[in-house]
Amino acid sequence: MPRTSEPGRSVSSRLLEVLFAFRPGQSVLSLADLVRRTGLPHATVRRLAMELTDAGALTRRHDGRFTIGLRLWQLGTLAPLTESLRTQAQPFMEDLYAALHQHVQLAVLEGTEAVIIERLSAPQAPELVSQVGGRLPLHCSGVGKVVLAHGGADLIDRVLSGPLRRFTPETTVDPGALRAELADCRRTGNASVRGELTPGADSIATRIVDGDGQVVAALSVVVRAGSVNPRAVLPPVIASGLGISRMLGWRPGTRIRDM
Repeated sequence: MPRTSEPGRSVSSRLLEVLFAFRPGQSVLSLADLVRRTGLPHATVRRLAMELTDAGALTRRHDGRFTIGLRLWQLGTLAPLTESLRTQAQPFMEDLYAALHQHVQLAVLEGTEAVIIERLSAPQAPELVSQVGGRLPLHCSGVGKVVLAHGGADLIDRVLSGPLRRFTPETTVDPGALRAELADCRRTGNASVRGELTPGADSIATRIVDGDGQVVAALSVVVRAGSVNPRAVLPPVIASGLGISRMLGWRPGTRIRDM
């Protein structure tokens, strides 16, 4: 593997740094943006960006800024976990959306955050803080609490021992209170969040389980506070989660395992 002039750094690691500079909400970057985000020399970033553009991994717009290229997007859709989940979940998410006319989203655990892999959005529903591919905190989002509750004791300890950001006055940041919520979520498979991440937005979430009983994702509906009774939303959300789980091989009686 060719090496750069910096000890311990390969060309491939620098290429990845350039690609990972793109994030949800920051999908169009100039060369100066890439230099600032990667910390690499201007000449190096320009060379790598042009190589990635030639390969179709990046696209250069008419104004000179860069976006993720079609070939890289196509490659991302081949990720087996997310593609299988999205395919199996789509009909159930569409039914939930048709019935409730609210945001419906599917998320998986990655590190210490939840990543949204699919969403159906309603124009009249509350504005959300993240998009498909975006990340949500585990301690104060519906899908985040579900995947955190099933992420194992080590993950729970790591998240709760770290700084817990208070996004709104309703955000629960007391580790003891959060542990009690997570224990209840492990027991029921469901979580409800009232304005903890976004003011005026409530989330009702449930777990998605595969054929081995492993929790692999979380499904949620996000509603404008006061517009829908959360107790009325919970049964269809649970039913949809069970339906997706069945498509993944889960059956009643299967022992639930952590992620």
